[in-house]
Amino acid sequence: MPRRTSLADAPAGADPAVHPQAAVHPGAKLAKGVRVSPFAVIGENVTVGSGTEIGPHAVIEGWTVIGKDCRIGIGAVIGAPPQDARYAGARSLVVIGDRNTIREYVTIHRAAEVDHVTRLGNDNFLMAYAHVAHDCVIGDGVTIVNSVGLSGHVEVEDFAVIGGITPVHQFVRIGAYAMVGGACRVRMDVVPFAMATGEPMRIYGLNRVGLRRRGFSRDRMKALKDAFRVLFWSGLNTSDAVARLKAEMGANPDVARLVKFVELSRRGVTPGMRLEEVRGGEEGGEEA
Repeated sequence: MPRRTSLADAPAGADPAVHPQAAVHPGAKLAKGVRVSPFAVIGENVTVGSGTEIGPHAVIEGWTVIGKDCRIGIGAVIGAPPQDARYAGARSLVVIGDRNTIREYVTIHRAAEVDHVTRLGNDNFLMAYAHVAHDCVIGDGVTIVNSVGLSGHVEVEDFAVIGGITPVHQFVRIGAYAMVGGACRVRMDVVPFAMATGEPMRIYGLNRVGLRRRGFSRDRMKALKDAFRVLFWSGLNTSDAVARLKAEMGANPDVARLVKFVELSRRGVTPGMRLEEVRGGEEGGEEA
């Protein structure tokens, strides 16, 4: 594969621009317009899509596929072996979609079992020092703030936000459009559309600002607020609350998504705050 030897003014659609001080294995597959900075290391089984930029000292190894127009920051490590004592070198993958921004010193490990995948979708923003462990699945439009640690098998759905310095327990799921506060330990699933914070973590209410920014109407948010009241603050146990939501609001697609998430929970669902705290902070919750 022909490769340019200068990064200066490499036009879009040109052959890959690989700095002379980068180490790229001859077996790596770099599409047109890829730019590789000094001291980056790219392994034999790596595929990089067009327009992606790889920063200095980044290491991309293992069986890793990176999509188009991604930005890989200084010192990021993608495709390294999983931190799992049972791992014995099997072929496993990292698959990353398009237009992802992966900042300085982010680590993304490949899956722990043969042919399994650690997967990121499109348009995600992973800030400095975030860690994505083996077998995690991240959707589209997710923001993961500095020094977040995702343990193995964590799932983060579309447009969720995880605040900085937050550890997430193995097998936890964070639902679509949810906002998780910084410096919080996430031990149980966080339902879609929620604002979750505190120690121990509790559901505060809807992620209203995030939902508005994503185009949710007042009517959609009103229905979700009613559903949250049933699920978290009606006094019903989870099974009874889900049955009531199905009977009374099951035709609403947002509520149906919420119900399905709860029904599929393996770790259990993060509970709501105490009723008196919700009532005392409800006005703040409108904007939080």
